[in-house]
This record gives sequence, structure tokens and C-alpha cells, in this order.
Amino acid sequence: MELWCEHAWLGGEEVTAGVVLAVEGERIVSVRTGAAAPEGAVVLPGYTLPGLANAHSHAFQRAFRGKTEVGRGTFWTWRERMYEAASRLDPESYRALARATFGEMALAGITGVGEFHYVHHGAGGAPYEDPNAMGAAVLAAAAEAGIRITLLDACYLHGGIGEELNETQRRFSDGTVERWVERVGALRAGPTARVGAAIHSVRAVDPGEAAAVAAWASERGAPLHAHVSEQPAENEACREAYGRTPTEVLADAGALATLFTAVHVTHPTDRDRELLGEAGATCCLCPTTERNLADGIGPASQLRGAGVRLAVGSDSQAVIDIFEECRAIELDERLATLERGNQGAASLLRAGTGEGQRAIGWPEAGEIGPGMLADLVNLEGGGVRLAGIAPESALSSIVFAAGAGDVTNVMVGGEFIVRDGAHVRLDVEEELRSSIASLADR
Repeated sequence: MELWCEHAWLGGEEVTAGVVLAVEGERIVSVRTGAAAPEGAVVLPGYTLPGLANAHSHAFQRAFRGKTEVGRGTFWTWRERMYEAASRLDPESYRALARATFGEMALAGITGVGEFHYVHHGAGGAPYEDPNAMGAAVLAAAAEAGIRITLLDACYLHGGIGEELNETQRRFSDGTVERWVERVGALRAGPTARVGAAIHSVRAVDPGEAAAVAAWASERGAPLHAHVSEQPAENEACREAYGRTPTEVLADAGALATLFTAVHVTHPTDRDRELLGEAGATCCLCPTTERNLADGIGPASQLRGAGVRLAVGSDSQAVIDIFEECRAIELDERLATLERGNQGAASLLRAGTGEGQRAIGWPEAGEIGPGMLADLVNLEGGGVRLAGIAPESALSSIVFAAGAGDVTNVMVGGEFIVRDGAHVRLDVEEELRSSIASLADR
């Protein structure tokens, strides 16, 4: 199969005109530029990019979008609403909700998701007959929606540093890290699915347990993610208990490495940034969630300056729009620093493509080139947001003005999952309505 892209982003500072991609199976085998459309080629008008990566997602939180916005509060009061939603899930309802949520991601141009998964068990923490029933439901949902997934199975053992688990948190816990290792070892990957690990946070996993999770991931060459320094209170509790920051605790546990992703890192110290950079780690920023929860603004430029790679995620699903997450890295930092131009358009888009795909364990995705997966997102360019833009400024216009609604076609592994703005398999709107309504009735 040949694809002719009117313009395509090949990783540089500008888009390239007249790009022909030869695709065999799920891979791109050749790239030609400056070419007219070959006879019989599939024509992709407008702008074609590598498939977008959503490096941090909690799919079930789509169920309460918009329901926590009224009234004053903090991250900690929001968390109670999250617990309420989690308590209503079972494998069947989770599969339906996750399928619809992943379908929404596909419509937004997301071809790969890192699902930070911690709702493992039934009420009171009782395991299902299949201890991985919830994880299997999420993996099946991604396959049905047509996107790639890395299930980042989270270890979650404590209700806080030195605290017992509450009723809902018991659903997240395997009781011991040894039982977590046993359960996760039974998860199976697939053609479009991989399995990684997560340390939920230093609040939920103590240093010794974190070391065991890190060792499991290291032995398998699997991605390892963790929520890190999302809130000042987390940092304060960690220093009081361990005399170190969360990043320092994770460093001592052997977690920091090139396959490690610290999620949020909203409140790091200078030493935290140095440790992450020295390890070649990634920081996944989730700006729409971080501002929604009043977490703060991640110091993206300082992290980049320390050698930390950046990725982005939709996290709480308050918005599913990787373009918004990418530009928010720069725009939010402008508010904090009173300076513009901290991050360029290409750098921001790499966070939402190649760097994000590497963070979730798909290094063969996120770029357009020979040997890479044929995972692509096409913006036809006919909408008002991109009307009238010049090719020489197209990349900047896409990053700073385009949105999920501009996505027209999406390909995963050489097959279209979105055509002309519609999902080829799912009625995503109806599935979202029905799955969310079903949960509300429980």
C-alpha cells in the first residue's frame, strides 16, 4: 500500500510536502519526499503526523468528567470523587467504559496509551476468580478500540505513608509486593499490547516494596512509571518519614533508569531534576489535569535542561486532546515565568509522539520513517483552526492551534481505525453515554 501525504512531519522544524509512504504489513518500508501522488495511492490531504502517544491515562476517570468542577477544594477532595467512581467498577463495566474512552482517544489521534492501572480487585479487595480480570478487561478494550496499549500495572499497598488502606483502596491492593509480582507475572501481552509496571506513589508503596517493583521491571526490560511529587503535601510527608524526597526514595530503590517515567513532578527540587536527568528518565506532564486539580505547573524547561525527556498524558480525562497537552507545557510555563518561547513547536510535538511512545515501551512508534510502525494521524486542514496557514508555519500552527476535533484519519499498524472523522468500529458517542449512565445507576 502507498500513502501520499500532502504534507507530513518527518521530525524536523517544518513539515515536508509531497511525502509518499510505502507500507507493508504494519510497517513503513520507505519514504519519498517532493513527490506527486502515485496512481492508486491513498491520498491524505492536509497534514500527517506520527501517531500521538498518551503516556499517562486512568481510563475509568472519564466517567466523572465535569462532575467535580463546582465548589472549592483541592486534589485531596477531588480524590474522594475518584474513589467513588472506582468503587462502582467491575470487569464488565470497566471494559465497556475503557473501550469507549479509548475510542475517544482514537478519534483524537492517539494510537498508543500508557494505562496506569490500579483498580485490580473486587469489593473489599477480594480477588476475582481471574485475579487479572480487570487488567484483561482494559487490554480487551484497547484491542476493540484499535489502539496500542501498555498496561502499567500499579503496585498499591498502603493508604498513605504509615496509613492503612481505606475500603476503596483495598480494591487497588494485592496485600504484599510478592502477591503483586505473582499476579502481574500472569498478565499476557499481545500484538498491540505490552505490560509494564507502576509504583503508584511513595504514599502507597514503601522503599523496600518500590525496590521489588523496580527489580521486576528491570529484569524484563519493561517500562516503569510512578506518580512523583504531584502535591507539596506528598513531599512533606515523604521527607518526614524517610528524610528524602520522593525522587530520592525512588532513586535509592533502583527505579530511576531510561525506562522510568516520573508522572507530574510538579514540585521537584534541583536535586530531583538532576537525578532524573542523570538516569535518562522521562517526565510525563499532564497539564490539563494538573491545572484542573490545582496541582501546579511543572517546570518543563528546567527538566529539559537537566536532560529529562518529556511526554504528555490525559490522566484524569478532563480533556482528551494531546495537542492541548503539548502546547500547555509551553503556555502554562509562560504564566509561571512571564517569558515566552521556552519550548519550540517541534520539541513540544516530540513529547506527544516519539518521546511519549518510548516512555510507554513502543520505541518503534512515534516517528515517520523506514522500519517504523505505520501509526499515523492525519489532520485534513479544512477546519477553521487551520484555515489559511502557510506550510512554513504549519508545524507551529498545528501545535498551538489544532485540537482533537481536527483529526480526520488515524492509522494503526497500517490499518485505518478512524476515517473521515468517524471511528470505523465503534459508535463512540453512544458507547460513552451508555457506559457512563450504567455506572451512575450502580
